[in-house]
Amino acid sequence: MDLGLRDRRALILGASAGLGRAVAAALVAEGARVAICARNKARVEAAARELGARAGLACDLSVPGAATALVDTARQRLGGVDILVTNTGGPPKGRFTDVTVEMWQEGFQSLWLATVEAIRAALPGMRQQRWGRILLVTSTAAKEPIPGLSVSNGLRAGLLGLVKSLAPEVAEEGVTVNALLPGYTATALIAELGIPEEELAEHIPARRLGRPEELGAMAAFLASEQAGYVTGQAIAVDGGFIRGL
Repeated sequence: MDLGLRDRRALILGASAGLGRAVAAALVAEGARVAICARNKARVEAAARELGARAGLACDLSVPGAATALVDTARQRLGGVDILVTNTGGPPKGRFTDVTVEMWQEGFQSLWLATVEAIRAALPGMRQQRWGRILLVTSTAAKEPIPGLSVSNGLRAGLLGLVKSLAPEVAEEGVTVNALLPGYTATALIAELGIPEEELAEHIPARRLGRPEELGAMAAFLASEQAGYVTGQAIAVDGGFIRGL
């Protein structure tokens, strides 16, 4: 299937590794002109070369205003931004009583405000051309809270409210807004945690971890011409992990 993504201009946040990289790889494979960002300059530039992306941009999304500047730079490098994929690292861990106000503020900036800043910067161009795709990569924690991740559980659920609020405002102008909720996926982060995959798989109906390219494929579809009637949705790629409606 031709997804109609050839020469579309895409910016993917947090894409030097893991799920963001998988999304970037899927869009590059479809012929999109892709810019990726990550905090480490050498790492993101190396990833861009390996992926065949047009640009690897260093950006610390925990800094206020950094996401806005990033979108402006990507627009200059690509000639515009048709597709925006927001993907940020996990906020500080901890049970509610262990999380300080400063930790909440840190998580709010990197997970929430950076997403809002990037969308605000990219949206005017999409509305003007009457075509755009905004995709928020979040987590199953947005619907099924994970113990010990109070900041993530709270803020990620709020991002779903943002999707539902923004999507109807821009749907008539050809811009879609959706969220992707990845479940346990076989990434380097999971390996670093040292939890045996078979132990995690016991809690997943599919009895295995997801593959990054499976999330990438779903992201590519949501960015496609064919997905123009899909908006305001939170789509889990989790092997059936989320039990709620």
